[in-house]
Amino acid sequence: MGVVNVTPDSFSDGGRWFTPGAAVAHGLQLLADGADVLDVGGESTRPGARRVAVDDELARVLPVVEELVDRGAVVSVDTTRAVVARAAVARGALIVNDVSGGLADEAMHAVVAETGAVYVAMHWRGHADVMDDLDDYDDVVTDVRRELAQRVDALRAAGVRDEQVVLDPGLGFAKAGSSNWPLLARLSELVADGFPVMVGASRKRFLGHLLAGPDGEPVPPLARDGATAAVTALAAAAGAWCVRVHEVASSADAVRVAAAWRGARATSTVSTVEDELPVDEDARTGWSTR
Repeated sequence: MGVVNVTPDSFSDGGRWFTPGAAVAHGLQLLADGADVLDVGGESTRPGARRVAVDDELARVLPVVEELVDRGAVVSVDTTRAVVARAAVARGALIVNDVSGGLADEAMHAVVAETGAVYVAMHWRGHADVMDDLDDYDDVVTDVRRELAQRVDALRAAGVRDEQVVLDPGLGFAKAGSSNWPLLARLSELVADGFPVMVGASRKRFLGHLLAGPDGEPVPPLARDGATAAVTALAAAAGAWCVRVHEVASSADAVRVAAAWRGARATSTVSTVEDELPVDEDARTGWSTR
């Protein structure tokens, strides 16, 4: 999933694709680079960001969604607002990517049920201006799985079918730093819950801190694409359905590497040391006289 930010203030590329023409051109380039889906958003969710007016979000998003759909793209709309989701789906978007999982707008689940759109429900505890204060977990993986299960229950109650639902552990959202790594290390546990899983690690703060120099200063967002591709490979190997990234080409290559690795791992047989060494006492102790 390639990111198309139609915003002036996104943390990684704010303002670069702010006009509809620039956003569409960027989306088409992401497709050429290997994206399967384009995620169009008109409101930044970076830490500390303030909300934009709903009319502004609609004006930013809808022309880009419509044009990219006309160009043959599979389009996702990145929004927490039901009215934006409904309007984007009416213009051809097939996926609603809601970072709040429906908690920001109580009408969202009904819109998803009515439209039949695929719905990405992310783990979320609060808006961007307060989310860093909500990084408090007993066990982050257990807590995130439990809270996502609550989102699934609410979706089912609203009439959303299970086959519409994708889950996202919400890296960076109410997870300012070290809380992100257990979610990646134990991603297979979330995959095992039975829903497709999307991972959005691209250029996020925890990668910037990981790559910090001797002075402790995090590297800037555009210098985090190599680390993002590494996360992509690991997420794909763990069974993720999708990764959401800003720079597509390297992550598309990483997915190919992970697919080849998984395929080889599934079909190969690992020989034991005893299979390979002569059966004598020296070999059994790990030493060979040959």
